[in-house]
Amino acid sequence: MTTLFEPQAPTLVPIVGHKEMFPVRRVYCVGRNYAAHAREMGKDPDKEPPFFFLKPADSVVPGGGDIHYPPGTKNYQHEIELVVAIAKGGRRIPVADALSHVFGYGVGLDMTRRDVQFAARDLGRPWDFGKSFDEAAPLGPLYPAASHGHPSKGAISLLVNGETKQHGDLADLIWSVPETISFLSDYYMLQPGDLIYTGTPAGVGPVVAGDRLTGRIEGFADLDVTIVPAL
Repeated sequence: MTTLFEPQAPTLVPIVGHKEMFPVRRVYCVGRNYAAHAREMGKDPDKEPPFFFLKPADSVVPGGGDIHYPPGTKNYQHEIELVVAIAKGGRRIPVADALSHVFGYGVGLDMTRRDVQFAARDLGRPWDFGKSFDEAAPLGPLYPAASHGHPSKGAISLLVNGETKQHGDLADLIWSVPETISFLSDYYMLQPGDLIYTGTPAGVGPVVAGDRLTGRIEGFADLDVTIVPAL
């Protein structure tokens, strides 16, 4: 079989301690999964069913580095998140079995065109233009759960030009990693290569070209990203 043009190469994320790379299939993102962030978005943080949006696999920027200020926005914001990498697929996964489907974890950024997102939200439209765009999901190397365990607590923070803007603890997740995986698998057949961005703590805010972002989660290497001018 031949194709009309060369298929796009898969997005590959480095793995700590491995020569192999993690091929990305889908990117699921949980909305408002920290109570303080829900409040800053003007929403009730009570534990209601989680909701999700997706980013394209090629929006992942393995290792971070330079990312371009995106078009169509004047309010480009950072969201630091723990990212879960799935190695074993499944549907209707029980909470008690969910962690057996996890390959590992990484430090990620859910970059957001906030003005575009809010305009869509206010009109009752999908968030795609606010969340799904080029270079919208920087991601550091993955740490295998087999060697580094399953983090359920630990500091998570985001610095802009050395100043702390976001700070929280993984223990503050409204929906835990196992609960998130289980719920998501009721609606999708999860597959190896899927990533789940698990939500961000309070303190999200705008960045501009020239800003340097440092994402930190306890036990992981920093994720460094620099915003460069729009293409």
